[in-house]
Amino acid sequence: MQLLLERILDGTYKPGDRLIELQIANELNTSQSPVREAFRYLEALRVVETETYKGTRVRNISARELEESSQVRAALEELGAQLAAANFKDNVEKLETESALFMKAAAEKDVKSYSQHDIEFHRVIMEGSQNSLLLSIWESVVLESRFRLTLKSIGEDQLSEFGTAHLPVIDVLRKGDGKAAGKLLKNLICKFHFLKND
Repeated sequence: MQLLLERILDGTYKPGDRLIELQIANELNTSQSPVREAFRYLEALRVVETETYKGTRVRNISARELEESSQVRAALEELGAQLAAANFKDNVEKLETESALFMKAAAEKDVKSYSQHDIEFHRVIMEGSQNSLLLSIWESVVLESRFRLTLKSIGEDQLSEFGTAHLPVIDVLRKGDGKAAGKLLKNLICKFHFLKND
């Protein structure tokens, strides 16, 4: 499944491309059963769509869909930071590690590595909320394919600016200030995902 998702993310399989179960199974030297299961999983993530008699194709994720997921993400992360703040007071090493890695990727204009470490940075905060339902909803919204598509619209040259904008979040979480951290995360998502921020 991960390989198929990676191929969709890197453009090997483009929106509208048909994914042929038998062909992929032969290529991966496996039976059709795990490929079928992978298709089901990718369909649940809304990355592919299957139609009777037409087979499975890569979905086109629209600008509207990206905007909607970013709106929901901003609200979830604001709450996540508020709940997580007490756990990060004087305890931000994981966040510093991920931020160093995404800043390095930004300097190298490596969008793939940047997205992996940036998502992990946000996941660490959401895990810190210790609210499993919130984390589960967040993970379904912050699908990497949507995130990488958003990064493409931002552009490689802006990755360092995007990365630097995350650093104040670490500072306020180190102080245990959840309200400030939540506001910073919400503003960050709104700014770089081109949303209105009321």
